Amino acid sequence: MSGNTTLQYKLHSGKNSKAAYYMQAALRDMLPDRLFCRQLEHELSRCAELYDKAYINDRVDYYCKLSSPSLLGDTAEPIGKLRRKGNPSTYYYDSREALQWFNPELKWHYLFGDVRDIPDEPTIVKSRSLLVDNTNSVLLKLDRCRHFVYIHDHLQPQEKEDRAIFRGHIGTRENRALFCRMFEGNPRVDAADTLPGATEGHKHTSQMKPMMSFYEHLRFRYIMALEGNDVASNLKWIMSSRSAAVMPRPTCETWFMEGRLQPGVHYIETRPDFADLEEKMDYYSSHLDELRTIVDNANRYVEQFRDTRRERYIALLVMKKYFEMTRQK
Repeated sequence: MSGNTTLQYKLHSGKNSKAAYYMQAALRDMLPDRLFCRQLEHELSRCAELYDKAYINDRVDYYCKLSSPSLLGDTAEPIGKLRRKGNPSTYYYDSREALQWFNPELKWHYLFGDVRDIPDEPTIVKSRSLLVDNTNSVLLKLDRCRHFVYIHDHLQPQEKEDRAIFRGHIGTRENRALFCRMFEGNPRVDAADTLPGATEGHKHTSQMKPMMSFYEHLRFRYIMALEGNDVASNLKWIMSSRSAAVMPRPTCETWFMEGRLQPGVHYIETRPDFADLEEKMDYYSSHLDELRTIVDNANRYVEQFRDTRRERYIALLVMKKYFEMTRQK
């Protein structure tokens, strides 16, 4: 493959089809909101019969941690005023899928994009920090076309190369720069930056390589999931594969509930400085049964996000709770 602009990469990257996503989202967005509003109570009642109540409530309360009523400030906007123009299109369409079911006069705060800071008032976000009280950050499944990708992997862990792989944009992300510096030229770790032109003062490595498709990663037994502006966007598809996700403990989370992932259960944990990476690789390559158990657990964890109706039901309940806890009918 000659680079990340090749037709081969675009057709076989493993990413979700943006064309299919936008077509489906645009068609749904064209339907009158009143059609959805009229069906809200019926949809909630029907889903309540289909799904386990304890499981649903647990996830709703995880995403929306508001436990006491709180009025929104004057800058809150009616949800009916949200427009595609001026907003990232995937965030617009993903939020609209939940908002269409509610009275357009209900108000909200929202922050689109990669968010780590915790807002002063209850706000809908894609991502939130795990290092501080994040109650005011209410999670929705946003930018899902990019983040929620699943892979079908035919190789078992023991059939893969006993090596680790990292490909990603580095820029000013010091954790990724550190990783590439540490393992440059290491035969057990294929680490490279895919974005030329590092920011001045952050020349991290001479290793510049083309982007690799998700499928090309699958020949490696270990795949690094290194956080970027917020979460590691590749973590979801890694955990759906038969390779093991390797990373330091997450500091940020999304709808994927990264804060609930357990080291040694769902992924292989390394120190933030990666000094123990090869030691961890040696251990799990010598204990393949334990490695397969981690991969199996990761696969099962991912499965809970693949029921599209249940996912929508949870999102509707998150928004319902958000409006109730901000004293709106």
